[in-house]
Amino acid sequence: MSGDRDVRIPAGTLGTSFTIKGRYVQFQVIAASFGIRDYRFLSSNAPGTQTVGGDAPVFESKLPDHRGLVLAADVVVELKGENIELSRTGTGLSMKITAKDCTQGGVFQMEPERADGTQTRIRHLLAAGTFYFDNPNFRAREGDVVPFNPSDPTRATTVTVGPRINWANDMSPAFVGRDSPQVATRVLPTNCPNQIRRRDGTFVTVDHCGRESVWDVASGGRMGMVTGEDATEVSPPATNCVQNCQAQNRVRGGAVVLGHPFPVPADVRLHPDFQQP
Repeated sequence: MSGDRDVRIPAGTLGTSFTIKGRYVQFQVIAASFGIRDYRFLSSNAPGTQTVGGDAPVFESKLPDHRGLVLAADVVVELKGENIELSRTGTGLSMKITAKDCTQGGVFQMEPERADGTQTRIRHLLAAGTFYFDNPNFRAREGDVVPFNPSDPTRATTVTVGPRINWANDMSPAFVGRDSPQVATRVLPTNCPNQIRRRDGTFVTVDHCGRESVWDVASGGRMGMVTGEDATEVSPPATNCVQNCQAQNRVRGGAVVLGHPFPVPADVRLHPDFQQP
């Protein structure tokens, strides 16, 4: 499909999964849950150095636990420019996926909504070769107060630099991203403690695995991802939105960008890859 359009795909014609492929991005959608597998940037088309050496796999999977509920209705697809929105409902459950066919900015979000109003647990698993790290550029500025001047002058303020967990790989200097929660809380892992040095020489324990993160998302909240330069900017956190949430609050050059080192030093890469039994 191409061009701006709204399409309804009958439930009876769906298999267990289907693939969304754009010019820059490709991922697989699990029909019954709207979980995601094999999200990647496509090497033949991605701009800059995001895909040095071939496709750049980002996530192996982003899987919601619906606790027995399934999506069963038709899939509604809305295409507009570089944006695609997929939605599907089931008894007591609805899911929406919003994605952009680009490799920079707020490019993806998953929005669960349950009739019982409870949270949905979503497990993120980075692709092999992609890893989480505690960004040392943020640690070096931790506690500093920096300006935030978005295009809307009524929102101009300051932001205190805090720690930042990003993901990267060893192939592409421009390949960087972060998880972007909205009304969601990260579930602390079992046995993934990492000792990270602060700017004053002391150490702090960071509980985060190297390829896995788990989130409890409010009904109507979202889990998104932000990539490229936008993933290393210093801006206020997302608002507590549970309806018609955007993939990213628009900044348009108004935030301080701290970037990330390449290659990422070994002592800030998070370990082990997964939660331990």
